[in-house]
Amino acid sequence: MINKSIPEFKVEAFHDGEFKTITDADVKGKWSIFLFYPADFTFVCPTELEDMANQYEELQKLGVEVYSVSTDTHFCHKAWHDSSDAIGKIKFPMLGDPTGAITRGFDVMIEEAAQALRGTFLANPEGIIKVAEIHDLGIGRSAKDMVRKVKAAQYVAEHDGEVCPAAWEEGQKTLTPSLDLVGKI
Repeated sequence: MINKSIPEFKVEAFHDGEFKTITDADVKGKWSIFLFYPADFTFVCPTELEDMANQYEELQKLGVEVYSVSTDTHFCHKAWHDSSDAIGKIKFPMLGDPTGAITRGFDVMIEEAAQALRGTFLANPEGIIKVAEIHDLGIGRSAKDMVRKVKAAQYVAEHDGEVCPAAWEEGQKTLTPSLDLVGKI
């Protein structure tokens, strides 16, 4: 998935109290996180979505839009948003994917369950995937670590020739790969 384009799509979403049509063309032009989860009204999913909602303001400052995606409909997303305190915190678009087109396009569909794995993808403004992370259903993700990965991806995009080492945090030293670094790290 890395360095491939996001798939083409056109779906309905619940966002800002309204139903909206969102396409792959709409997400281009800024950094985007696609946060796939198995289903609304479940157990680990609301903890992950609330965690991402808690990081949303920082992600917005970084020029990133978040799109949560499940194979539920936009109607189901609205009902969940209206009935759950955790999901009620969400300000990012909740994409409905009842046909599974986006979920299959990102290769996270569990066919026998018609649900998504816990997949997180970061795409650059051109719609090219730069981070792909897939978890089994029982393992929740960390939005804070995703913010760190966004900062690293943006740094690398803006600083040609530099790379970010393991656990890199903003402001720490980076590396410039070269022959004289071989065997010295």
